[in-house]
Amino acid sequence: MKTTGILTTAMFSLAFAGTSLAQMDVEDQIEARQAAYQFMSWNMGKIKAQAVDEEVEFNAQQIMAAANAIAATANSGLGALYSPDSSMDKADDTRLKPEFFEQPEKAREVGGNFVREANKLQEVAANGDKAAIAEQFAAVGKSCKACHDNFRAD
Repeated sequence: MKTTGILTTAMFSLAFAGTSLAQMDVEDQIEARQAAYQFMSWNMGKIKAQAVDEEVEFNAQQIMAAANAIAATANSGLGALYSPDSSMDKADDTRLKPEFFEQPEKAREVGGNFVREANKLQEVAANGDKAAIAEQFAAVGKSCKACHDNFRAD
C-alpha cells in the first residue's frame, strides 16, 4: 500500500510539474534556476565559513540546516528549469552554454553527481564532524565546478 501511495504521489507531482513548466516562460525559468543556485551558494558560504575557513564559530545545527537546504534544492527537480530556449544562444541574462543540450548524457552525469554529493553532504552534516563536513563540502564544490567548466560561460 505504501508503494502505491508513493507511486501515485510521484505521478501527480510529475503531472503538475509538467503543467507548471509549460506555463513558465524562458525568462522565468532562468530567473528561478538562478535564484535556486544563489540560495545554494548562500548556504555553501555558511558551511565554508564555519567548517573550512573557520571564520565563524562552528555550529552543527546551522551546518545541518545549510546542508538540508542544499540537498533539498538539489533534489527539487531543477532540471525542469532547463529548456532548449534557455541557453545563452537563444536567451538573455544566462551563461548556460548550448552544449548543455548538445551533450545530454554529460549534463545528466554532471547533474547526477551534484545531487549525489549534496545528499552525502546532508548525511555527513548530520554527524557533526567538522573535518568530514569540510571534506564533503569540497566534493560538492567539485561537482559544482564540473558543471561550470562544461556548461557555463565565463
